[in-house]
Amino acid sequence: MTDSVASTREFEGLQIPAAGTYKLDAAHKRVGFVVRHLMVSKVRGDFAEADATITIAEDPLQSSVVASITTASVQTGTADRDNHLRTGDFFEAEKYPQMTFRSTGIKSHSGAEFVLDGELTIKDVTKPVELVVEFEGATTSPYGQAVFGFSATTEIDREDWGLTYNMALESGGVMIGKKVKIEIEGEAIRQA
Repeated sequence: MTDSVASTREFEGLQIPAAGTYKLDAAHKRVGFVVRHLMVSKVRGDFAEADATITIAEDPLQSSVVASITTASVQTGTADRDNHLRTGDFFEAEKYPQMTFRSTGIKSHSGAEFVLDGELTIKDVTKPVELVVEFEGATTSPYGQAVFGFSATTEIDREDWGLTYNMALESGGVMIGKKVKIEIEGEAIRQA
């Protein structure tokens, strides 16, 4: 797709994407997480399958996003752990094949950082979350596509969504931390 209109515009000193609908580029994204293990280290993982539609509004502060993540696509580099994460102890992927996120508004912004309010649904439990989104830039690809990049982070308590599986350690503490850091990076391509 070749854009016949400008792919960027100026907003408070930033070159931001032109208004329109953008889709997350599956080849240039990571939807990941970090959680403490045995109280002494961190385990990282991600979801191979995720989709998002980002609507950049004429007023950039009215922009929105809806996203879905396939729970069975979780991968941590260890097959046994991945299979356990797909069970009822965690995501219960057969019954709840998707996690979803829907933005509810942009709370604030400073420079290239935007704080996005939204609702995260895991296992039919919906709770508010706040994403800190870093706008990484906008350009036109060599294929004539309007593209922008972003990264986003938040931290949640997994138990708020019913992900309560754990084991007590003889030395004190638990096997899996309650706090989960969510890390998202990606590129979005203009659709319309």
